Amino acid sequence: MSLDVDIAARAGAFQVEAAFSVAPGEALAVLGPNGAGKSTLLAAIAGHRPHVSGAIALNGTPIDAAAPPERRRIGLLGQRAMLFPHLTALENVAFGPRAQGVPAVEARRRALARLGEVGLNDVAGHRPAQLSGGQQQRAALARALAADPLALLLDEPFASLDAETGTQARRLVAQLRDRLSIPIVLVTHDPLDAVMLATRTVVVDDGRIVQQGATAEVLGHPRSRFAAAIAGVNLVAGVGSPAGAPTTVPRDVDAEPGALVTEDGLRLIGHGDRLRGGETGSAVFSPASVRILPVGENASDAASSAAGPNSWHGTVSIMEAVAGGIRVYTAEHPHLAADSPSGAAATLSIRPGATFVFRVDPADVSLRRDLDVPV
Repeated sequence: MSLDVDIAARAGAFQVEAAFSVAPGEALAVLGPNGAGKSTLLAAIAGHRPHVSGAIALNGTPIDAAAPPERRRIGLLGQRAMLFPHLTALENVAFGPRAQGVPAVEARRRALARLGEVGLNDVAGHRPAQLSGGQQQRAALARALAADPLALLLDEPFASLDAETGTQARRLVAQLRDRLSIPIVLVTHDPLDAVMLATRTVVVDDGRIVQQGATAEVLGHPRSRFAAAIAGVNLVAGVGSPAGAPTTVPRDVDAEPGALVTEDGLRLIGHGDRLRGGETGSAVFSPASVRILPVGENASDAASSAAGPNSWHGTVSIMEAVAGGIRVYTAEHPHLAADSPSGAAATLSIRPGATFVFRVDPADVSLRRDLDVPV
C-alpha cells in the first residue's frame, strides 16, 4: 500500500506545498524548523484541515478531498497522546474501530490485540492518569493502529519521552513498520529518528520542500542551514574557482573536483562533484574533522600558513561545551564550527580573542554543485 501526496494546504495566510511518495513498508522522515509547515502538512493529509487542494492517493486510489478523517484510513499520532481521560486504555484503543462502525465485541478484540503488540495488555483496564508518559504514547499508537490504517503519520511522537523510553518507542515503530508494511511519514527534529527509521528524508522550510532524497545523502550533504544543524555539520556555499586557479586535490583523495570559493575568500577542495569556474555549489564537513593549530612565529611555517586550500586563520569569538571537549567559532567565519578535545584545548590555550590556524583534510570535505536553495 503506497501513499502519494501532491497537495497545497492553507493555514491562514501561510501555505504549505509538498509532493512525495512513500512505498509500502517505508518510512519517510520530514525535517524542518519550527513554523516550516510540517504539522500542517500531516494534518492536511489526515483530513484535519480545510482549504486543501491537490491529490492524495493510497495504492493509486484517490482520496476525496472532502472525506473526513475516519474515512481516510490514515492514522495520525502526535507528540501528545491525547487519550480520553475518562476511558480505560482498552476503551481508548477501541474508540477508533467503534467510530468506523465496528461492533463492540470486534472493536474490543482489535483493541486487545493492538495493546498486546505495544506491550500494554497488563494495563488495559487502567485510565490514562494511571499510565506513565511512555505507556500513554504506546496506547495512543495502539489506538491509531486499531483502526487498521493504510498509512501512518507520526508528528514528533518521541519528543516528550525520556531517552530510554524514546529508544524503546523507536524500536517498536520499526517493528510495526516492517510487520505491517504500510507507508509511514515521520515528522521529527531528531536526526536519530531519521537514521533509525527512515530510508528517505524530506526537508521542509517556509512551506516548501527544499531537499529530499536518501537519508544518508540528506544528512551527509544537507542543503540548508537547518538541515546542517540537525546533521551536526558545517555547510558553506560558494562558486567554483575561476579558470587557472590551482584546484588539484592531493593524490590520496580519490576524486579531483574543482575548488569551491566562498564569499569571504575561503577555498575548499574535497571529494564529490567537480565544480566548474563560476558554478554554484556547497561544501560540507564535520566540526570534529577540523584541526586547530597554533600560529607559528615563522609565517612560512606549514602549520602557520592559511594561504592554501582548506586552511584559514581565525580569532576565537565563541566557545561552547560539547561532549568530550569544546566547540569553537571565529569572528572571521562565524558559521564554521571546529571541535577540540578538552586536553588539546588546554594545551593550545584556546580562549576568546586568541588566533589559530584551522585546517580540514580534503578527504573530510564533501562538495556538491548546483545549490538549489540559499543557505
